[in-house]
Amino acid sequence: AATGDQRSRNLLRALVRRANGAPRVVYGSTRGVYGDWQGAWVAETTPLAATTARALRRVDAEQQLRRWALHHRHSGAAVHVLRIPDIYAGDREGGTPVARLQRGTPVLPRADDVYTSHIHADDLARAVALALWRGKPQRVTNVADNSQLRMGDYFDLAAQLWGMAPPPRISRADAAQQLSPVLLSFMSESRRLCNQRLLQELGLVLRYPTVREGLAAAVVLKNE
Repeated sequence: AATGDQRSRNLLRALVRRANGAPRVVYGSTRGVYGDWQGAWVAETTPLAATTARALRRVDAEQQLRRWALHHRHSGAAVHVLRIPDIYAGDREGGTPVARLQRGTPVLPRADDVYTSHIHADDLARAVALALWRGKPQRVTNVADNSQLRMGDYFDLAAQLWGMAPPPRISRADAAQQLSPVLLSFMSESRRLCNQRLLQELGLVLRYPTVREGLAAAVVLKNE
């Protein structure tokens, strides 16, 4: 099915073969499983309201993995799910907004804009390691920094740091005519990820607490 995740099924078949020494698994899911919450804060206990095929596959994968871990928990199986937003980094392919700014891809006016969450690739890597060793079994953790930015403000900030022109702002109706369905899907859901479990349970000290620090570091890296 379009909303089922066959890759996770294949993975679980392989893991079941070694159930006597079942591993701990950290699964990287997506913030998209929450769907649209009109800018509200979402915690790990917030009901899932995924609508896109990609997000529905992640919901299916999360459920498969957690069922597998519960079934094989006496053999040591454990799953910790990380729900991950936009990943950025100066040394990551496509990891900064520069190419999009160069193309002049528009964003929505602030009154219609959506909240979006981010995590620097370095902080994500450290979160994965902590989840593997400290993460509670069958637990979910949002992996997001402390930023509270709308999408357009994120690109405005990047333009300021790189000394580039800010992106044009267009109405949602014009965006529907000019932008791809994939890009429009990101502009149709607004939420802010609560990161208290990340900071308190996993104990991650963010190297880049907000995108301002992370993007500024990317500018320095580019100029070295």
